[in-house]
Amino acid sequence: MKREEIFEKLNEIFRNNFDDDEIELKNETSSADIDDWDSLEQINLVVAIQDAFKVKFNIDEVNAMKNVGEMVDFIIEKVGA
Repeated sequence: MKREEIFEKLNEIFRNNFDDDEIELKNETSSADIDDWDSLEQINLVVAIQDAFKVKFNIDEVNAMKNVGEMVDFIIEKVGA
């Protein structure tokens, strides 16, 4: 799976979770950029991402994800893209 494909899928997940079709993710997108992205929403996102990509993240990996680019890096590592 290519980085661009992962971003497309993540955009869909974020748009669904936040009910906002205007979201356009970039590598540097973080919780500071999306108003409703709080700790509870972080859990919802992680669950949705794990389901969509058929991967599992441990707590250290989740805590290390400071922005969307880092999420993509972890997904690539997990799926072997």
